[in-house]
Amino acid sequence: MSEASPSALHDVPYRITNPELIPAERYYDEHFFKLEQERLWPHVWQMACRLEEIPEVGDYTVYTLLSHSVILINTKDGVKAFKNACRHRGLRLAHGPGNCAKEGFVCPFHGWRWNSEGENTFVFGRHFFDEEVLERAQIDLVPVRVAFWAGCAFINFDDSAPSLRDALGPVADRMDARHADKLKMDWWFGTELPTNWKLAMEAFQEGFHTPQTHPQLHAVSVNANDAFGAGPDGLPVNVGLGPRETVNMHVDFLAKLGEGMDGMVHKTEVAVLETLRGMDVPEDANLATMAFYGHAYQAVEQDARERGADIFEFAKVAQEHPFHAVEFMFPHYFLLPMMGAMSAYRIRPLTPETCFFEIWSLVIRPENEPYDTPTEPTILPHDSPEFPEIPRQDYSNLPLQQRGLHDLEFMRLASKHEGMLSNYQRLIDGYLARLDAKTLMKASQTVNSGFAAPILDIGF
Repeated sequence: MSEASPSALHDVPYRITNPELIPAERYYDEHFFKLEQERLWPHVWQMACRLEEIPEVGDYTVYTLLSHSVILINTKDGVKAFKNACRHRGLRLAHGPGNCAKEGFVCPFHGWRWNSEGENTFVFGRHFFDEEVLERAQIDLVPVRVAFWAGCAFINFDDSAPSLRDALGPVADRMDARHADKLKMDWWFGTELPTNWKLAMEAFQEGFHTPQTHPQLHAVSVNANDAFGAGPDGLPVNVGLGPRETVNMHVDFLAKLGEGMDGMVHKTEVAVLETLRGMDVPEDANLATMAFYGHAYQAVEQDARERGADIFEFAKVAQEHPFHAVEFMFPHYFLLPMMGAMSAYRIRPLTPETCFFEIWSLVIRPENEPYDTPTEPTILPHDSPEFPEIPRQDYSNLPLQQRGLHDLEFMRLASKHEGMLSNYQRLIDGYLARLDAKTLMKASQTVNSGFAAPILDIGF
């Protein structure tokens, strides 16, 4: 990636000059979208697959981002990534998950072949070619840089980009402490949203919308007005609860969250939490909250260990590695921790006003517990009632917002609660301006600061 001085930011179209105002054209302008395609996506680490999708040698899957396609193969030497294109005339070689251990890959055009290591094994009509165009490096599949974290393979088309770990920053340590590498899929859904990819992400980068969009969560939140203030009626919500009511409402909230996400708080965890309704409670409601979470961590951890799950030490990790309910990994991946389970999101652009949105429910499962792990997402319409309640509520807003932005000049952000939107959007400007890799790496570490962050100084 060529580097430019900070003055190059002035040439970025629809650049963010006030961090509280996001130009609306960034969500639908064709030229801005093409700049992202040319200057952002080729230089960032992208979550390409979960390693459990390709558990056996020879297993492969395909990751697609706009015009680019990558094959990820579990080889005898570990997972490798290659560009999904025949070295003869460019045909796509793979179109979904499979196993290439026996047959390798065969181009349907002229029959060129490659083994599971990406090595060419057959050139049809070899004697018709000059040998100099058939040198090994010219006919093996083109390798793509790959790195591993949190049970996933990440790819980067830029060989000079900082390492994955350097790009992630401290969020990697927070999630490592929670054994993110041991998470396994419960389910995996995908949908095409009639929404710009950035707009789709932003619905999950702040909790400011919870009272209106997710009233079922607000209704079971202890001291619900504390975070954002009262609603239009000015009435307090769940204020002045006694200690027993407080404990029961914490259970209600976590159960409602688990139900609304069909995960995040796993069913096995909710079952344990329900047993705490009768726990001994101190007379002070605030102390009751502390006592509840202490008991909850201990009980859920103990249950997981008894079932054979390699769970982390809840209380120790909560104290040493404070986490956010939504953790963001620039540019397009999220993990949502709560107890031991998590949800995950990945968002990929399709057109300026459409994207592909995937959701996983993840859990630390007992090591040898049999499970039919999905190798592809279940594809649903974005308004399908089969989606869990919480994403379904968010999805209902997004098409309306996408259309509405055509009639606005700016989106206006609350600096304390919606800062993450501004932070990552300004990082995109840095990529479009082709700022130096070290500056972008430091900014990325800041942007990966977690849910509901305030507007932060990202260094430019």
